[in-house]
Amino acid sequence: MTSKSFSLAAKGLKINTADDLQSHVASLIESKDVTHIDLSGNTFGVPACKALASILSSKSSTLQSIDLHDIFTSRLLEEIPPALSSLLNALLECERLHTIDLSDNAFGLNTKDPLVDFLSKHTPLQHLILNNNGMGPIAGTSIANALTSLAARKAEARKEGREAPDLESIVCGRNRLENGSMGAWAKAYEAHKSGIKSVKMTQNGIRQEGISHLLRSGLSHCKDLEVLDMQDNTFTLMGAGALSEVVPSWTKLRELGVGDDLLGASGSIKLFEALAKGDTKSVEVLRLQYNDITSQGVKSLLQAAKHSMPKLRRVELNGNKFDEDDLSIGALAELLGERRDAEGKDDDPEDFWGLDELDELEEESSDEEDEAAEEEEKLEERILETADEVDNEPVAQRKDPDVDELAGALEKTEI
Repeated sequence: MTSKSFSLAAKGLKINTADDLQSHVASLIESKDVTHIDLSGNTFGVPACKALASILSSKSSTLQSIDLHDIFTSRLLEEIPPALSSLLNALLECERLHTIDLSDNAFGLNTKDPLVDFLSKHTPLQHLILNNNGMGPIAGTSIANALTSLAARKAEARKEGREAPDLESIVCGRNRLENGSMGAWAKAYEAHKSGIKSVKMTQNGIRQEGISHLLRSGLSHCKDLEVLDMQDNTFTLMGAGALSEVVPSWTKLRELGVGDDLLGASGSIKLFEALAKGDTKSVEVLRLQYNDITSQGVKSLLQAAKHSMPKLRRVELNGNKFDEDDLSIGALAELLGERRDAEGKDDDPEDFWGLDELDELEEESSDEEDEAAEEEEKLEERILETADEVDNEPVAQRKDPDVDELAGALEKTEI
């Protein structure tokens, strides 16, 4: 309990009207210094959102972060735009609001406009969390274009002597962004290149052409990037090659997530060789599961870990194609263990150091042609599976347990 936070998180309330709202927000109305509000896990109707907007406007000088994920469950499609407009228009008045979580709400073609308007104008924005919003490539393009416009607005504000912090982090996962929106997203990241530190775009059905464009034309400009999580998309050798080209330029990179991305045996070696040659002294975590990495790849990774990544502490390699008794795996585990002994703390989580459980390894093929054919077949199956998943993915009802460390940092206490 703290005097600066207000929460109705996960109460499962169905708040339809202004009268329904009043019984739950008395302490929020009275608060003079609230900095964080969490309304997630409830459902709000249009009249309730209008009443709530008035309350949010009254907190314009103090509010710094707000969690609005999963707030429209069971609402009709036509209810969401006016309800969302009321909330976001009020938040535009909040001059210190730097973090907003709008995950698990449907922002497809018919409901995206209020969000697009907000994102193009809210110059205090630093951290944006959009996970499982059912965007698709067209709505996703509109969101990215809004962020590009935001960069111009921030620049104008600074010229006028107003404070406009950099956009530092974006979470936009499980949104079916696909290749079609990657041109717009590349422009958005280039526009915010001076500030971007964390990008998480997992499970978006992005294929190798889109991945390559995003990396080369967008994220390559973000020299201060510290965290990149692109897990559960499709890289193949093409995307792995693009990543290998740009990763040496990220000299502050701490965490790289490319698990379940079909890097392939050759693509993974390209990446490890690039990590070995680049300035990767800050890298702490590599997520590399389910990528057809072979024993040769593990050997290459070991050399990079030894000589170029002195801070590397955690490597996830389950689901690849090598033997658990591989000598390089043993040496890598020993190296990470030594670092834990030297640098670890008693309260470090179990998965903070070392290797993950290697309980789903595959056998390495001795026939390169068979391996290539198998990789191509797996790629085709993966594309079909991804298409089925996104077509059937529920929106505005399902929570992602690992949206982002920023979301986890949002306070969950009540006044």
